[in-house]
Amino acid sequence: MSTVTVTEMSSASLSRLLQLASPMLPVGAYSYSQGLEWAIESGDVTDIESSKQWIGDVLSIYYANFELPVLLRLFKAWQQMDGLQIQYWDEYYQAGRDSSEALAETRQMAYSLLRLQRDLATWPPQIVLLTGSLQQPAFPTIYAVTALCWEISLEEMLHAYAWSFLENQVSAVMKTVPLGQVAGQRILSELAMTLPALVDQAIQLPDDDIQNFCPALSIAGCKHETQYSRLFRS
Repeated sequence: MSTVTVTEMSSASLSRLLQLASPMLPVGAYSYSQGLEWAIESGDVTDIESSKQWIGDVLSIYYANFELPVLLRLFKAWQQMDGLQIQYWDEYYQAGRDSSEALAETRQMAYSLLRLQRDLATWPPQIVLLTGSLQQPAFPTIYAVTALCWEISLEEMLHAYAWSFLENQVSAVMKTVPLGQVAGQRILSELAMTLPALVDQAIQLPDDDIQNFCPALSIAGCKHETQYSRLFRS
């Protein structure tokens, strides 16, 4: 009989949560700007205020209405081990990646996270079998099952996913605008306060209201594909 206490289990889950949200997670997230680099090149993002506005808009318009709601449904599908629903929401998400770079990004990050999990060899056999049936899955699909296997709650997973995006975007503007470390921390501090409300919004969003309509982000992603000089892969 296990002697692990509730407190110990919570501590273990917290450690896993921090591991999942860490920039050290070897999925290559740091190498993508998700169109932000083109927004900087075009002059739409030039300083701390415009950086905060761009990142905040992507979080509230795109992440709260598309990324997080789809991630939620993938998590629930994995809970039920419902292969059809997993496949459906994976394909749904990939159809919403509206540039070739965005699609390549999510597949590459999923591949890296899946390879890590296989190397760690901590997944149950049925999870390994089901993930093996997916052809070029998206990053949220593998992220969701990782959170489930690491005993991370739905709300914590959504918050960590949004936080990782925020942190990577702030890192990108610090390198590319460029901004100083204090400016970067100001953006993190202010936008982090919006994450709980965004997570709540995503949890309550009905299926029919999920949408990826964020024209400025789509344009930035497409323009970045032909940007002459750049630091990031997307």
